[in-house]
Amino acid sequence: MPSSDETAAKDPAAASAPPRLIVNRDGAPVPPGLRGAVAALGNFDGLHQGHRALIAAVRREAAAAGVPSAVLTFEPHPRSFFAPETPMFRLTGEAVKLAVLDRLGVDGVFVRRFDAALARTGAAAFVAGLLKGELGLSGVVIGHDFHFGRGREGTPEVLAALCAENGLTCRVVEAVTAETGESPVSSSAIRASLEAGDVARANRLLGFRWFVQGEVRHGEKRGRTLGFPTANVALPGCGLAHGIYAVRARLPDGRLRDGVASYGRRPTFDNGAPLLETTLFDFSGDLYGQTIAVEFVGYIRGEARFASAEALTARMHEDAAAARRILAEDSVPSMIG
Repeated sequence: MPSSDETAAKDPAAASAPPRLIVNRDGAPVPPGLRGAVAALGNFDGLHQGHRALIAAVRREAAAAGVPSAVLTFEPHPRSFFAPETPMFRLTGEAVKLAVLDRLGVDGVFVRRFDAALARTGAAAFVAGLLKGELGLSGVVIGHDFHFGRGREGTPEVLAALCAENGLTCRVVEAVTAETGESPVSSSAIRASLEAGDVARANRLLGFRWFVQGEVRHGEKRGRTLGFPTANVALPGCGLAHGIYAVRARLPDGRLRDGVASYGRRPTFDNGAPLLETTLFDFSGDLYGQTIAVEFVGYIRGEARFASAEALTARMHEDAAAARRILAEDSVPSMIG
């Protein structure tokens, strides 16, 4: 049987098939495929195990009622709206979030802009105006700590009462702990793990390998001269610890490649702006201007300054060997292939 990589190479169109997810944004009428949906509400930064408990619950509720399953989420993240001067380390930007939701099997996503008008909407108006009036939902699913409305006045108890008044069902899902017993699973805990370079713990809490995606840009092409050509991707606002990682990438045509990546400022050379530089094993080709996804499998070492390019190259060979070992042993599920 051919591997998924071989299948993609033979049939790139199948590997890059369009998503089935219906995405409904502000100003667009609710499409037939989402009318009367039951929706999970939240920001869903990370789509970790706790979030996925909500997704599983909304799919069950929707199936039982014979209606579509959906997610209602907000862009930009409310924290970015309220504190634009403070950069936020988002675990999943909008494009990544939609890609994961597509894999999780919901029928659609309502994306609503978080702006001043929404921020000053009271809890009652949020339910009657947005959930029932604009979206036409038949029910909602929320986490135990969900708050909404002006000044976060809406609690799970308030939402349940308002839903009852408006003829909507409301289910509250309790906190979720990781299989390892770490409690509770939260975006903050995952963010802190990545900031410390602890990719293994972050992936345990997520339940899948954390990944990013972005457009490959031109760099200084130093990697090519060192024998390690890289695909360079800028990650604005990323708080990942600077260092060297074992990674796996999905190419634009759907093919998958293992690799080793550096995220940081290149202290041996220019100490410039942070950049993700990924060397893909067993690959040659031009990826400039194309979007790739890169998942982080394991941490190898911190970023360091070397006395010479030769010393750096020698260590890069060691890093590549370490990455291959980590990738061969890791069994955490992937969301990119």
